[in-house]
Amino acid sequence: MTLFADRLLAWYDEHGRKDLPWQRDIDPYRVWVSEIMLQQTQVATVIPYFQRFMARFPNLGSLAGADVDEVLAHWSGLGYYARGRNLHAAARRIRDEHGGAFPESFEAVNALPGVGPSTAGAILAIAFGQRHPILDGNVKRVLARHEAIPGWPGEAAVAKRLWAVAESNTPHARVAAYTQAIMDLGATLCTRGRPACEACPVGTDCRARQAGEVEVYPGRKPKKARPLRATTMVLAVSDGAVYLERRPPAGIWGGLWSLPEIADGDVDGWCERMLAEAAGEHEAWPTLRHSFSHYDLDIHPVVVRLVAASRKVADSENATWARLDAEAPGGVAAPVQKLIDSLKT
Repeated sequence: MTLFADRLLAWYDEHGRKDLPWQRDIDPYRVWVSEIMLQQTQVATVIPYFQRFMARFPNLGSLAGADVDEVLAHWSGLGYYARGRNLHAAARRIRDEHGGAFPESFEAVNALPGVGPSTAGAILAIAFGQRHPILDGNVKRVLARHEAIPGWPGEAAVAKRLWAVAESNTPHARVAAYTQAIMDLGATLCTRGRPACEACPVGTDCRARQAGEVEVYPGRKPKKARPLRATTMVLAVSDGAVYLERRPPAGIWGGLWSLPEIADGDVDGWCERMLAEAAGEHEAWPTLRHSFSHYDLDIHPVVVRLVAASRKVADSENATWARLDAEAPGGVAAPVQKLIDSLKT
């Protein structure tokens, strides 16, 4: 075992997190779901979602047998919705191609939708004790600082160096504990802002700390001008229900239920084309800005109130009149839910 791993494990034994919901009754399914939820999302945010998800989908069979709308409904608010769609698709692949048993080979796990090399390694290490290095965001930060590896980890050459260090530090014994330990170190001590270097178990030979340049590592992603986009969303209301459309499977909010968007802002024309009804009374609400990872979106909401007798468009697989006093028909993105909630009040 390397000196790095030995010190890290000793720290983890005393200070590591060992009672997170997915650390109880460990099995591959629970580990897999937690690792997908934890991609780009903090532990505190994930915990209530994981608990609700497990209550509804306690095993792989229940997830594979569920409708994707219900899966996305339990994902609503967690963000990065492709993770929920991929989780559902992967569950069905495991059911159909692996007899319902979670695969134990790196190649098979890495091939599942939504699973990359680091996630596959973490699942196999924690659930099966297999030796695989991992390199999630927290681990990249720890290793980049400890070895003073310059550059943005998103660059291939930088990532290659980090993978090599991760491989050399991963022990052959207590792999599950080490995997959790290095993720914990990045999440609790070696944070991006105000790292607690004085408490770090591997800080004595951390090259970034020795040079007084902890804040330099890892290198930041090169900045680009952040695009601002705009759209008009229609809240067509009739007899206590709002008109929703299912978004295409791919892209932002893929597969979720959403308010219709109008590129040209012609609300009257849209109502006539899509609802076979003149818009009648409508009201513009204040702009709502929503930030994605790579651009900002200004949503211009317009409320259109129709009389119940004139509601001519029936529900279909990709469009529905969702009652405001009932649960949504499936997953709904946070800004869309916020607008719908405003209708209720």
